[in-house]
This record gives sequence, structure tokens and C-alpha cells, in this order.
Amino acid sequence: MANNKESKVDQAAGGTKVHWDDSKMKSTYANVCNVASTREEVTLLFGTNQTWHSGGKEVTVELSDRIILNPYAAKRLTGLLNAVVEQYEDRFGKIDVDQRGIHGPAKLA
Repeated sequence: MANNKESKVDQAAGGTKVHWDDSKMKSTYANVCNVASTREEVTLLFGTNQTWHSGGKEVTVELSDRIILNPYAAKRLTGLLNAVVEQYEDRFGKIDVDQRGIHGPAKLA
């Protein structure tokens, strides 16, 4: 999509046309996400778990991207993510994640 010469156009509320220009977009894989916030911003940290053996007591996460949002954009993102996860679970079944956000056999002691 990054090399697509035509941008995607959506009709937003109120009749405003939104042109999605992906000419400078990059794609990064992440299997770990963390969030921090202040009154003025919400910071999302994305990275990759570099620990291949789940038996250890230490995990190495290589952080690759930081996204900083204002609280309004974060609230909109929350709604979008909730909707897409709900659709995913309707199609493929419930996603089992414990309270620390770790799933499956890679749980830490």
C-alpha cells in the first residue's frame, strides 16, 4: 500500500472528504504494547518480544515505535480497537488474555 499512487478517500461525518495519503507510511510488526499517560497525552509503546525461551524470569522487549496521542484521539482509537476485536472474536472465537496481557504458554512466574 505504501507505493500506491492513489490515496484512499473516505466520507467523514458532516460531508468532509478524508484523503488517506500512505506515501510515507511504514509497516512495523509488534507483539508487545504498553501504554503510559499524562493529563495531556497518551503514549503507546510498541515492540517485539525477543525472548524465545518462555521458561526464564526475564523477558527482552525491543521497542520499535512510540505513538503519542492526545486524549481525544486515544478515546477514538479505543472505540475502533474495541470494534475490530469484537468482530475478530465473532469470526474466530474469544481471545484469551490474562490481566497482565500475556497469553498462552509464555506466561511469566
